[in-house]
Amino acid sequence: MASLLIKKIESLVTCDSEDRILSGADIYCEDGFIKQIGRNLSLDADEVIDGSHLICYPGLVNTHHHLYQQFSRNLPEVQGFELFDWLKYLYEIWKNLDGEAVRLSSLTGMGELMKNGCTTCFDHHYVFPAGQGDLIGAQLGAAKELGIRMHASRGSMDLSKKDGGLPPDSVVQTIDEIMADSAALIEKYHDSSKGSMSQIVLAPCSPFSVSGELLRQSAILAREYNVRLHTHLCETRDEENYTLERYGLRPFAYMETLGWSGPDVWYAHGIHFNTDELHALADTGTGVAHCPISNMKLSSGIARIPEMLKLGVKVGLAVDGSASNDGSSLLEEMRVAYLLHRLNSGADAPTGYDILKMATVGSASLLGRDDIGSIAEGKCADMFMVDSRRIELAGACYDPGSMLCTVGLRGAVDYTIVNGKVTVKQGRICTLDEAALSEAAGKKIREYLGK
Repeated sequence: MASLLIKKIESLVTCDSEDRILSGADIYCEDGFIKQIGRNLSLDADEVIDGSHLICYPGLVNTHHHLYQQFSRNLPEVQGFELFDWLKYLYEIWKNLDGEAVRLSSLTGMGELMKNGCTTCFDHHYVFPAGQGDLIGAQLGAAKELGIRMHASRGSMDLSKKDGGLPPDSVVQTIDEIMADSAALIEKYHDSSKGSMSQIVLAPCSPFSVSGELLRQSAILAREYNVRLHTHLCETRDEENYTLERYGLRPFAYMETLGWSGPDVWYAHGIHFNTDELHALADTGTGVAHCPISNMKLSSGIARIPEMLKLGVKVGLAVDGSASNDGSSLLEEMRVAYLLHRLNSGADAPTGYDILKMATVGSASLLGRDDIGSIAEGKCADMFMVDSRRIELAGACYDPGSMLCTVGLRGAVDYTIVNGKVTVKQGRICTLDEAALSEAAGKKIREYLGK
């Protein structure tokens, strides 16, 4: 059994139910799990790390991403667009996706996440051009190569432009095709056991790119297989107008008629919920993935996160698609979330530590995981560490629970550990050659974009 011992950690921020911050503690990990936490542990291990100058945090959990968008970032043509126009333009690029573009974008996107302390990534993939093979398998293969924990989604679209949706015909599928492939992927890749490294979520794209019947059947199939449900909701006023005009209902009310509320459902964005809907989210246990940077870039609005937290709505943090963020760093997302809500809500805003917990235990809850998101005996050995001697942290380490949001972190973390294995060391990925990956990605991007 592989084992790891981290000795005399300067500050251990557990994010557990007691909100403990321990000084001088050791952590012993074996076979992917935390076995002991205490001082002066007399144990042998395959690898020993001196933690005397390290601040240790639970691994961050990303609850909404579109990794395939990594290769369509920072395009000048769309910099001023809002969501609907932005999507219409980019679908004409995304329809050319193939397995290699998905594999390499997954490696680079999740590699960036991992270098910034993320140990679990949920990705919402919904673009399936015909004849391109097992794209979800390509993503999960990339996750295995990196050593990151991954929840992949079988996304879907069945409404193209001719049906009143946004995507081109070439990337939509029939409901029967989608349901058959969804069941096959769950049976092939979904692992519900404790410590699972791969799970499948059913995730139709959005109310304006899928039919009500697809949403209904997806909910039925997900519950048959006991997997979770995810989609975009209440991201823009355009979406609200779309469902009101087409179905005579606000987005959340429409989704509720199709079985889309409950503790196995979480939505990305959730910016435009009204007060009654916030109470309904809390009452039903339905969750929200908060994507502050994407929301700001696309001028979509500010989610009512302070109110959600006070009402007990389950909230996690996410980077969203690389092309609506232009980055894949939950550390950056945490600081932006903290500052955005301080600006917008003043004293009612969540604290820096609240945001940290949103990105750890809060995010884990959205994914239905109670084995990740905090540092405790019996939990998965997922964590990241930062050297307190970095000059940019001088004078900042007195409150390590809030530090990552109030002060922030420039540059990669010093260590990321996933499943008890060091995957990032001194800011570099241990599991692959970053320079070779960057070169391969650059070649593929030029081919993909035709530039």
